[in-house]
Amino acid sequence: MKRREFIAGLGSAAAWPVAVQAQQRERVRKVGVLLSFAADDPEVPPRLAALRRELERLGWSEGRNLQIDIRYAGARADQFPILAKQLIALQPDVLLAISGPIALALQRETRTIPIVFTGASDPVGMGLVESLPRPGGNITGFLLLEASITCKCRATLREIAPGLTWMALVGNPKTMPFDYYLRAAEALVPALAIELVPVRVDTAADHERAFESFARLPNGGLALPPDSTGTLHLKLIIELAARYRLPAIYANRRFVTAGGLMSYGIDTLDQFRQASTYIDRILRGQRPVDLPVQAPVKYELAVNLKTAKALGLTIPETLLAIADEIIQ
Repeated sequence: MKRREFIAGLGSAAAWPVAVQAQQRERVRKVGVLLSFAADDPEVPPRLAALRRELERLGWSEGRNLQIDIRYAGARADQFPILAKQLIALQPDVLLAISGPIALALQRETRTIPIVFTGASDPVGMGLVESLPRPGGNITGFLLLEASITCKCRATLREIAPGLTWMALVGNPKTMPFDYYLRAAEALVPALAIELVPVRVDTAADHERAFESFARLPNGGLALPPDSTGTLHLKLIIELAARYRLPAIYANRRFVTAGGLMSYGIDTLDQFRQASTYIDRILRGQRPVDLPVQAPVKYELAVNLKTAKALGLTIPETLLAIADEIIQ
């Protein structure tokens, strides 16, 4: 071996441990995640997997330069402030809030740690941000549904069940911005010529009483906006809708795969991927105030033909042609 090559080799060998040590010393950044779901909810693994895959693609790997701490509220609003305090005590570099009420619970505990939210329907009205283009403060994120989309959902249900004369708006004000959806629905009532019945619920017993009351009125239907309480009582709601033969439209397709009539809502996995991009930008030095709140770009329509047949309804071909998922 030539003397020059031998010396160069020594230099490379000496540099290699230094590079390894530098990698080992790479700063670990912390991300705190507060979910409205229970830990064993089947919706959780795919969403967290989408979050992790996108962060990995952007250069953030658990065990190397990233630590993710997760708390699960199980759709219990009383747990939001408790878990928010727990996460903030860990001193994360950024927080991820799944829903507007959860984002609000985190924001009440910190005005300095950056917060990214997904699934917030009315962030301006809730006081989370000053405006969508310029959020202000330490928080930004991604909208769940715009008011215009909720109006479209109700019009779609009327297409399937043209005999509807009234429609109940069902939700829990503790876990979703009920009044925001109510205002949007009220704006649509004159065009559809139907009566709107706002129904505020919380517990399983509340749902049972409400559905029993609905059953006394003919030609009715239900609209259930995005709400973790509704998801918590998913099986009960679908069972009650079938028992009382009430056509319903939901905001999440998991209701349809479980036997509900139809749903129209965002692609939740895509929103978790988008949230990862904002987390990445914040970890690299950008401020939430400079990141505008973004509207969803991907929506999904799901229809359950078996349920439609059981209710004596026919799904128009125009809807079937654009449906993302059709359950026979």
